[in-house]
Amino acid sequence: MAKRNNEHISIQDALKEFVETNKLEKGLNKVHVAEAWANLMGNGVNNYTTSVNLERDTLYVQLTSSVLREELSYGKQKIINMLNEELKKEIIKKLVFR
Repeated sequence: MAKRNNEHISIQDALKEFVETNKLEKGLNKVHVAEAWANLMGNGVNNYTTSVNLERDTLYVQLTSSVLREELSYGKQKIINMLNEELKKEIIKKLVFR
């Protein structure tokens, strides 16, 4: 059984410690990236988005519209910068539209 720690710590610090000790950072990053994509792109792009997957530092976005895919490919670096800014850390280095 785990030993109790009688020090008082904030919930934020306790959750951060829990995430670090259980190595959950990568999974949380995947969830946060998908949420950031939905928030930044809006309903117009989200209606044509079928999946958003983060693998290492590459974001794979599956789109059903070839016209939208071509249009978004012109602003890849801007989208990467916007997503990283929303996430408050440098997670995405490459963006691939499928």
